[in-house]
Amino acid sequence: MSRPFIKMHGLGNDFVIIDGRADDFTPDESFCLKVADRHRGVGYDQLFVLQKPKDPLADLYMAIYNCDGSTAGACGNGTRCVTSLLFKETGKTEGIIETVAGLLKVWLIREGVYAVDFGTPRLNWDQIPLARELDTLSVDLGETNLPPACCVNVGNPHAVLFVPDAEAIALEEIGPQLEHNPLFPDRCNIEFAHIIDRSHIRMRVWERGAGITQACGSAGIATLIAAVRRGLSDRKVTMHMDGGNLEIEWREEDGHVILAGPVATSFTGVLDPSLGG
Repeated sequence: MSRPFIKMHGLGNDFVIIDGRADDFTPDESFCLKVADRHRGVGYDQLFVLQKPKDPLADLYMAIYNCDGSTAGACGNGTRCVTSLLFKETGKTEGIIETVAGLLKVWLIREGVYAVDFGTPRLNWDQIPLARELDTLSVDLGETNLPPACCVNVGNPHAVLFVPDAEAIALEEIGPQLEHNPLFPDRCNIEFAHIIDRSHIRMRVWERGAGITQACGSAGIATLIAAVRRGLSDRKVTMHMDGGNLEIEWREEDGHVILAGPVATSFTGVLDPSLGG
């Protein structure tokens, strides 16, 4: 069948969003790979399929797939895109989105700017997870000339490395090596960052299952958490990424991390039946 879709992005981090609530659509790996192809399909960093919620508190369930066909537990920029569609559909200005990683509270801050409450981060070695017990504040990845990583799970695993200049890192070379490091049994998202000042951080990301992306909300969250744990920044920062800036706060009163930023619609369309689905 022909299946409608929406192409959206958050700071260049791009997504294909499909509403699967009417027929309980669940894509297989072949479908994900065909649609992800930027020459023969549509192209995306992540695919979102909206489904009926399992939790009665939620407005909808959001399944996330990477462009290599693997699944993801969290995506901050994509969640904000889905939030904008939910609010347009319902007229609401706040809601709850269910994911495999749990419930996410979302709300409208001002016109075009949406926020997501990612809850409390997971910091223990077995929550990342790592292959063995290590201090997650300083994890030696075994790579020459790289500093130790600070590891955190915010719905998906991240390793943050602070360097003098994030833009000088050959991310296309080191990113895939670190993603598949034996210390990460579920693979890992990799961030390189440097501190501009205590309220501004420059970060670049290699996303697990997607590669280099222009922005990544969960990576920004992980980077702020790592910076605060290392004593390098305040708890509220502007995160500067290749595609633009996000506002992120790790609240002291309840330990929740809040991500805020803009979204945009690129185009809408209908997938050709040859792609499957």
